Amino acid sequence: MSPSPLDQAALDQLFLQAHTHNAWLDREVPDALLEQLYSLFRMGPTAMNACPARVVFVKSPEAKALLGPAMAEGNRAKTLAAPVAAVIGYDSRFFEQFPTLFPQNPKAVGMFEANPAMAETVALGSGMLQAAYLIVAARALGLDCGPMGGFDKAAVDQAFFAGTTIKSVLVCNLGYGDPSGVRPRNPRLDFAVACRVA
Repeated sequence: MSPSPLDQAALDQLFLQAHTHNAWLDREVPDALLEQLYSLFRMGPTAMNACPARVVFVKSPEAKALLGPAMAEGNRAKTLAAPVAAVIGYDSRFFEQFPTLFPQNPKAVGMFEANPAMAETVALGSGMLQAAYLIVAARALGLDCGPMGGFDKAAVDQAFFAGTTIKSVLVCNLGYGDPSGVRPRNPRLDFAVACRVA
């Protein structure tokens, strides 16, 4: 059975009325909701089911003290004020999980082991896809999002992924947004500018 289109309220919540949030209400995001968020966004498609995304949900004062100095100046205060900051990275050795994630092709591990450049390309591409899925899934669960690329990646990697093969790509603040901090939406490109049907 083919899925039915979502209703207007759902489209508004996910895309049309959703905004990047910069101010946050003092309202906790429970760990159980973060687990639900992961269980949802992990289902989005990735290359060969690579699933390279790795996430640290920064909530504690100690973790925020590590993250804060690595954020760009314009992003620091809102990140420290957010109930949660999701530090999203990708594992460049995602293929080590293929016996579990892609068992139908036993040669896939060796293929990526022998070609680190290809592994990096797949890890980054699919990792960014999963970051986008996280945003949509968070909105679907009633959370607001504030995604940011403005941070010192080397400092974040040292703070949260030291000694691993994980590299950060995005920080996304999560919580319940304060509407007073929402900026007017900037324009988007029209279909005729951005697309063509061939």
